[in-house]
Amino acid sequence: MPFVTGTTKAGASWTPTFVENIDSEKCIGCGRCFKSCARKVLGPEDLEDEESESIRMIMTISNDADCIGCAGCGVACPKKCFSFKPMDVQ
Repeated sequence: MPFVTGTTKAGASWTPTFVENIDSEKCIGCGRCFKSCARKVLGPEDLEDEESESIRMIMTISNDADCIGCAGCGVACPKKCFSFKPMDVQ
């Protein structure tokens, strides 16, 4: 199946990969991904840790429709929590 592709300024073909999931077990809530996204795709969320009975912050996908497929959030993430997927041509 073909994917949505673009062209770089130099004329090279590029396939954007859109954020699909954030692994909440790996996420430490540092916010680096949040700061790297100019489109406000990500947002913080409090998660109750059942083992320690405490609350910790994690990042979630709050507005995936605004993702442009740059994968900058994944580059910024020190724990590699993100999974990405190209978009099928419809």
